[in-house]
Amino acid sequence: MNSFPWLKAWRRWLPWLVLVVAALVLPIVLPPFRLNLLGRFLSLGIVALGIDLIWGYTGLLSLGQGIFFALGGYALGMHLQLGSLAPGQLPEFFGLYGVKSLPGFWQPFTSPLFTFFAIWIVPALVAGLLGYLVFRNRIKGVYFSILTQAALLVFFNFFNGQQKLINGTNGLKTDTAKVFGDLVGSDLVQKELFWLTVVLVVAAWWLCRWLTKGRFGDVLVAIRDDEPRLRFTGYNTTSYKTLVFAVAGALAGISGALYTVQSGIVSPQFMAVPFSIEMVIWVAVGGRGTLIGAVLGAVLINFAKSLVSEQLPETWLFIQGGLFLLVVTALPDGLLGWWWRREVKP
Repeated sequence: MNSFPWLKAWRRWLPWLVLVVAALVLPIVLPPFRLNLLGRFLSLGIVALGIDLIWGYTGLLSLGQGIFFALGGYALGMHLQLGSLAPGQLPEFFGLYGVKSLPGFWQPFTSPLFTFFAIWIVPALVAGLLGYLVFRNRIKGVYFSILTQAALLVFFNFFNGQQKLINGTNGLKTDTAKVFGDLVGSDLVQKELFWLTVVLVVAAWWLCRWLTKGRFGDVLVAIRDDEPRLRFTGYNTTSYKTLVFAVAGALAGISGALYTVQSGIVSPQFMAVPFSIEMVIWVAVGGRGTLIGAVLGAVLINFAKSLVSEQLPETWLFIQGGLFLLVVTALPDGLLGWWWRREVKP
């Protein structure tokens, strides 16, 4: 029995306290390069929230979230490419491949409003369609994971081969575009993007928190724990899974857009298989089914990766593998789950 209920509450709110203090203090003390890295890693926390929503609460292990992450990145990347040009001018890479006029699917991205909606609606629609086709056939478990990874490979190879349309393997650069008269890659804009990322991470957390509470959240957990029994009681589990998978796709798109504008480029490498697997590792290490643990896992692991790779680049894969093995064998609830669930001795 817990003799110190106040300590349990303190443990639950400590990760949020760390996040708030870091958001307030780090922009002051960190150099621009490190702050930019932190902004990128926070943006990755949004896609991690979506993975926790579908995996931690609904039991759907997707290994293809890079699809939706890249779609959001490309939507914003195309808009920034067009926004940095004079009227009638084409992006530079089109001239390399003999393209004389702007392709039709590029033209809507001249509109900031269209781009704003495309960043999250397009990934959500693609995820919803893919999810519906899979879930209506009652495909789940390891077969669902394999299908999402197969879809990831299809998208990766398709985008990789579109040299004339989206610059193929080279991707689209965004750091030379301008926002309100300043270069996207400037220190001022990057600091503003950091604050925007913090706000959107909190908003994404609240959305996931709202979805996982109440009756809807109970249905998601029931799907994870015993879907046949839930279906027997009259619930259409296909609709629930399709909806939550679409929400996770939208969150991945927003994450990809924020990461693109802070890293300065979007490329098919966002759809590389190792990257999507890393996303799952962030959630597993941070704490599956905790939401805030997914964000902390994304930030901490990527910061550790950056620091270790600067000194000993060959060792990071071993450390990452060791972390995953530690979680699987000793900490199945992840770091945050262990922190919240350990008993307090009187």
